[in-house]
Amino acid sequence: EPLVAAKVENPVQPIIESKPAVESIPAHAEQKTTDQFYSPLVMNIAKEEGISMSELSAIKGTGANQRVTKNDILDYVKQRGNQQPIAKQSLKEEENILDIKTAGTSPVGKVGDNVEIVEMDRMRKLIADHMVKSLQISPHVSSFVEADLSNVVAWRNKMKKVFKERYNENLTFMPIFVEAIAKAIKDFPMINSSLEGNNILIKRDINIGIAAALPTGNLIVPVIKNADQLNLLGLCKKINDLAARARTNKLKPEEIQGGTYTISNLGTFGNLLGTPIINQPQVAILAVGAIVKRPVVIEREDGDFIGIRSMMYLSHSYDHRVIDGYIGGSFVKRVAEYLEGFDIKREI
Repeated sequence: EPLVAAKVENPVQPIIESKPAVESIPAHAEQKTTDQFYSPLVMNIAKEEGISMSELSAIKGTGANQRVTKNDILDYVKQRGNQQPIAKQSLKEEENILDIKTAGTSPVGKVGDNVEIVEMDRMRKLIADHMVKSLQISPHVSSFVEADLSNVVAWRNKMKKVFKERYNENLTFMPIFVEAIAKAIKDFPMINSSLEGNNILIKRDINIGIAAALPTGNLIVPVIKNADQLNLLGLCKKINDLAARARTNKLKPEEIQGGTYTISNLGTFGNLLGTPIINQPQVAILAVGAIVKRPVVIEREDGDFIGIRSMMYLSHSYDHRVIDGYIGGSFVKRVAEYLEGFDIKREI
């Protein structure tokens, strides 16, 4: 599928500094150890010079209440080069705590033999912050339905060669999913909204974001603007283009902005279902799972029978401040109905 993450060719390798280990100095505004306080300037100098907290606490301060001043720590730094640290860490601490040097985009290091530390890069930090805020802002509710995609699978198998020969495009399932979502949004427009204070803003433009995995392992969500105005071929071309440029970091800023609803393809990774986190300030997100063949009961007027069908779970998370169970559940059921009713005789 178009959202499969590429393999990382050159992963960052651990780079360990050879100097003796020290306790890390966190960059807080002010630090307290036992009864001693240290200013941000003193803490920054200690961090830059690799001075442990035990060393720092042993420095005699000349400031008010014996507080360590800038001159005190600078004098200590000058003397430190010609003598052993005042309060040396235990051998066990030295063996198990290693300083980390910055290399490339991600500082990497080791703690002992069984733990590796990898600092988040900037993009991962932004994603983490966005996800935490979303859960804090929106009370999430999830609904799940199952859809029979046998007609969709059969049609795609029949048409993918035609798409490739005629349009030089790979026909994936995603354009079909996006088309069904756009139709369902027109049936339930409240899904395509955001909340500002006590006002619900229902969007007329249907801009569907597609969560895409990057080679780095991070996530990006390119947006198909006015998805309801594109036919299946147009959606196919747009999705393939955005996915390809997302992997090579060539998306324009406006192409990842303005989304009103998001879809995440869990099936790309072989997952059956999941509970996606809403992409703020949107109020809902749909996750589609892997399409799996299995025996199911098929109801007909002349009696029920068991057949092999291509089945898929749809997971819908929505903001309970705006979307209640009736709309949230009805919407994802409508998406499933559009997929199940896909015309196998459909022309391009």
